[in-house]
Amino acid sequence: MEGSRGRLHEVDLLRIFAAFSVMAYHYLFSSYADGTSAMHFQHVDVVARYGYLGVDLFFTISGFVVLLSAWDRSPRSFVVSRAVRLYPAYWIAVSLTAFVSVAFSQGRFPVSLPQYLANLTMFNSLPNIRNVDVVYWTLWAEVRFYAMILVLTWIGITARRVTIFLWAWLAATLVFQTGLLPHATDLVLNTQFSHYFIAGMALCLIHRHGATRQTLAIVAVALGNALYRGIGFADRVGIRYHTEIHRTVVVAIIIAIFAVMLAVALKLTHHLGRPWFAVLGALTYPLYLVHAHIGFIVFERLGDQVNHVVLVAATMLLMIGIAAALHYGVERPLAPRLKHLLDRVLPGRPVHALRK
Repeated sequence: MEGSRGRLHEVDLLRIFAAFSVMAYHYLFSSYADGTSAMHFQHVDVVARYGYLGVDLFFTISGFVVLLSAWDRSPRSFVVSRAVRLYPAYWIAVSLTAFVSVAFSQGRFPVSLPQYLANLTMFNSLPNIRNVDVVYWTLWAEVRFYAMILVLTWIGITARRVTIFLWAWLAATLVFQTGLLPHATDLVLNTQFSHYFIAGMALCLIHRHGATRQTLAIVAVALGNALYRGIGFADRVGIRYHTEIHRTVVVAIIIAIFAVMLAVALKLTHHLGRPWFAVLGALTYPLYLVHAHIGFIVFERLGDQVNHVVLVAATMLLMIGIAAALHYGVERPLAPRLKHLLDRVLPGRPVHALRK
């Protein structure tokens, strides 16, 4: 995450918060609510149930930092940087989750060989092949967003072009929601979450070039649509789990996401950043990849033998340990090797500098 003053450590802090929010949602609410686990945390789940909105924060951060990283990159450089960032930890996480699911889930999370192989591509949602782990659905949304950024790198990224692009994407999203566009166009438009990526990109423009009426208007319209879609999504979460997701809480959290990210864009939060945030921030991606199904299997196997609070805390620490092993044992050593391989096989000039 490079900006005018270097790495944005406060964004690492937001990533940590988002990752733990999602993990708390799965461990303290959804695993019990959908019958995966018998462990019920009655007084905690009323808060943890809103942890799924950590994904919304992740998407907003992604819009911000991916555009920031893509600025002045060639299409080839951008593709290499994203592949190196995403795939090494993902391949190991998919393999580990598939193994644990087949070996220990007693059929609750079946994984077939074709499903596993399709998941390794990260494009398994295109032919509608089920994810090995429930959390991988967000990666398909991210990949489609990266395709949007790739188009911009081909065009050439400038503030004016990005602004036009964002208005066009936002307008197409709103038109789609009226039912005037065919359903297939959502494959590109990604309308359920496009407003977060759009807002993040507009906030990146604010961070680089200062606030303008247009960028603030884009953020405001994106916020309006985020609230509209967020309320609908919350209602569906409540129906799925036969519980109540309060709309006012969802609205407050979404507004808070936008407010905090606007403060980052306006460089009001730089004093909050600490270099050590980057250490934990680097673990958020592998932590997100491995925590769900493996954690659920641990709960199912040990939930009637170990104190529930101790088990959840120990499982969280275990997942952090696995994430650290993935980052330091897989991502860091394999990233330069994968980059070197892609530099050799992809046409064009080699990527000499790989930014995060």
